[in-house]
Amino acid sequence: MTALPEKKIMPTAPILDRQQLVAKVAEARNNGERIILANGCFDLFHVGHIRYLEGAKALGGFLVVGINSDEQVRSLKGSGRPFIPQNERAEILSAIRSVDAVTIFDEPTVEALIEAIRPDIHAKGTDYTTETVPERETVKRFGGRVAIVGDPKDHSSTEMITALKSDGAT
Repeated sequence: MTALPEKKIMPTAPILDRQQLVAKVAEARNNGERIILANGCFDLFHVGHIRYLEGAKALGGFLVVGINSDEQVRSLKGSGRPFIPQNERAEILSAIRSVDAVTIFDEPTVEALIEAIRPDIHAKGTDYTTETVPERETVKRFGGRVAIVGDPKDHSSTEMITALKSDGAT
C-alpha cells in the first residue's frame, strides 16, 4: 500500500503582527465590516473558547482574536504556563471558521491593541459583566461598546489542569 502524501493544513485566518493587523482592519472597515475584538490566553483550548468565539462572531463583523504572548501568559497564570506556545495557539485559533484574523500581543493588557484597531465591539466572556471589563473605558473612548458573549463560565483551562493534577495524572 502506498502512503498518501502528507497534506499541510493551511490556516483559514491570517496570523498578523500589529502593523499588518491595522492594515487588514482598515481594509475590512472600508468594505463596510464592523470590527469585533476577542482576546485571551487560549491555553489548553476547550469548548468554552469555541462558544466564546462563536458568540463574538455572531455579533456580526470581522472578528480579530488577540492572544496573550507566552511571556504574558506566564505572568498571568504562573510558571509552567502556557502549555502550548504562542505560535501554535495562534495557528489553532486561525483554523476556527469564525475567526477572521489572529494577532499575538505582548503587553500586560489588551488596551494597546484596542487603541491600534479601535474595535466597534470588544467581546468578553461571561466571567465579566459590561461594568467589570477592565478595558471598557478605552473601548468607549473610541466609540465602541463592550459585549458579553459565550456560555456560562463552566469551562476553564486552569480548572482542567487542577483536576488533572489532583487525579495524579501529571
